[in-house]
Amino acid sequence: MMRAVNCRFCGQHLTHVFVDLGMSPLCQTHITHEQLNAMEPFYPLRVYVCRECLLVQLEEFVAPADLFSEYAYFSSYSDSWVEHARRYCDLVCERFKLGGGSSVMEIASNDGYLLQHFVARGIPALGIEPAANVAEAARAKGVRTVTRFFGRQSAEEIRDEHGAPDLLVGNNVLAHVSDINDFVAGLRVLLKKDGVITMEFPHLMQLIELNQFDTIYHEHFSYFSFSTAVKVFAAHGLAIFDVERLPTHGGSLRIYARHVEDSAKPIGVRVLELLELEACKGYTRIDAYLSFEDQVRRTKRSLLELLIAAKGQGRRIVGYGAPGKGNTLLNYCGIRSDFLDFTVDRNPYKQGKLTPGTHIPILAPERLFEARPDYVLILPWNIKEEIMQLLERIRSWGGKFVVPIPTTQVLE
Repeated sequence: MMRAVNCRFCGQHLTHVFVDLGMSPLCQTHITHEQLNAMEPFYPLRVYVCRECLLVQLEEFVAPADLFSEYAYFSSYSDSWVEHARRYCDLVCERFKLGGGSSVMEIASNDGYLLQHFVARGIPALGIEPAANVAEAARAKGVRTVTRFFGRQSAEEIRDEHGAPDLLVGNNVLAHVSDINDFVAGLRVLLKKDGVITMEFPHLMQLIELNQFDTIYHEHFSYFSFSTAVKVFAAHGLAIFDVERLPTHGGSLRIYARHVEDSAKPIGVRVLELLELEACKGYTRIDAYLSFEDQVRRTKRSLLELLIAAKGQGRRIVGYGAPGKGNTLLNYCGIRSDFLDFTVDRNPYKQGKLTPGTHIPILAPERLFEARPDYVLILPWNIKEEIMQLLERIRSWGGKFVVPIPTTQVLE
C-alpha cells in the first residue's frame, strides 16, 4: 500500500500517477568496484501529478544534502552547453545593459561554466553551489563561489554579505529543489528591487510530447509546465514577464521574472502566447497527464527489441555517456552488461566506476575506438549532434548510432 504523499507546492493530497518507472537507484551514485558486493539502495521512481496545481513531482526519499553535497556532474564537459552559456551571457549583457558596475549571481553554479563568461567581461559574479567538489572546480576558473544550499535563510545571508544582484540566474536547478516554496521565496529575498531573474528548466510539455521519460530521476523533484511555473512564482511575489523556448535538454524554457512591484518590465506577448498554447493543448487539465505511461512502455519495448536482435546477430554494442537520464533509461529497461559491453564518458570523475544499478563499466572515450563496436547507444541524446561529430570515426568500420528518445532510431 502506497503511503500518502502531498504536493510540495500547494499541499494537496496526490492521488494521480503520471508514470511509474519501477525501482531505481540514485542516478549520480556511480559504483566503485569495491562496492559491487555491497547493498545498493533502490527507491520507487513513481511520479505524481497534482490535480490542483498540476505540478508533476516525485516523492522525496533522500534529502537534498545527501544528493548534492558532492556531485558527479560537471557542466563544462559538454562543449555545446558551455557555448550555450556564452551566448546567454552576450544576450543578457546587451538586453539589460550589464557592465562592471553590475552584479550577477548564479544558483547551482556548478563548475563555473556560465559565470566564467561574466568574469571575462569584468562583471562581478558570485556562484552559489552546494556541491563542494564542483564549487572547487569553479574557483579554479577564477569564479568566486560560496558552498551553500539555497533558500530563504541563505538568501538573506548572501544578500547581507554580498549585496543584491542585478541578475540572478538558475539553470536546471528548479527541478532539483525539494522545498519549492522556500526556494522561490529566497529568490525574492535576494533579488535587487529592479533586478531580473532568469531560470532555465526542461519544459514539461516537451517531456510529454517527445516522450522524454528518462529525464525523470530521484535528483529531480519536480517538473514544470509554464502555467504551473507562473503560479509558483506569483505565489511568492514574482512575476514572469518574458519566456523563451529553447532546444536545450530536448526542449527547455528560459523564464524572465521580476518583483511584482517592478512595473518597468511589462508582461510580454510571449508569456501570453505560451499560456494560451498550453491551455489549448490541454495542459491546464489533469486529463493531459494521464496517458503518458502507455507511450513510455512502448518505447521500452522498441529499444529492447532492437538490442535483442542486434545481440542475436552477434553485434557489439557500447554506450556513450553516463548521464542521469541514461541511468533512468538503463534501469527501467533492464539494460545491463549483457547488452552494453561498457559505456564511455569524458568526465574523469566517472571513469573507472560503474553505472548505478546496472553496473556497466564506465571507461575513457578512447576505449570506444579500440573496441570498434557495431552500435553506439547515445545516452545523453539531447546532445546527439555533438556526440556524433566527436565519434565520426565509427562510420569508417560501419558503426551506427542508436538514439533511444523520443523513439528508437538507428542513425548511420
